[in-house]
Amino acid sequence: MLCYFVTLPWRRRLRLPEDASELQFRVLPTDLDISLHMNNGRYLTLMDLGRLDILCAGGLWRIMLRDRLTPIASAIVIRYRRELRLFNRVSLHSKLVAWDEKTVVIEQTFLLESGPHQGQVAAQALFKGGLYDRRKRAFAPIRTLMDAIGVDAHSPEPSPEIAAFLATDTAFKQTDRKRV
Repeated sequence: MLCYFVTLPWRRRLRLPEDASELQFRVLPTDLDISLHMNNGRYLTLMDLGRLDILCAGGLWRIMLRDRLTPIASAIVIRYRRELRLFNRVSLHSKLVAWDEKTVVIEQTFLLESGPHQGQVAAQALFKGGLYDRRKRAFAPIRTLMDAIGVDAHSPEPSPEIAAFLATDTAFKQTDRKRV
């Protein structure tokens, strides 16, 4: 994260929702698990940086600080397709693909940038979350946030996989309420 903030002034500004964030990484020894490939949890940590880039390079960072908003993840699904081995170069592409009144869906894709599988997808994920206002105890309205950064766009119709992801999240929420 420190490296990200040091390089932030030189990163290109993202035009949301059209542009995707792209970050490059190299698999280091500290990223490995006992199978000598990147640990499953490490993918989620790197995905945090991709979403942080959307917030910062997309212009939302100042609004977050001004209004004391906190990014909150509410659901993530990830599909691993190719293992990432020691010193593999990988790029993470993060793109805003859908939103409603309170939350956004971001698609995040890890692409191999080196080795025999160069150019292939290593993992793909869908993330759902929003910016939470702790004082109001509610998620900040997405329309208000988009207006603040000059975005006048409507969410595209969710693709079948995004619709399934959102339906699963809704089903889990209903199950949680029944158990409590």
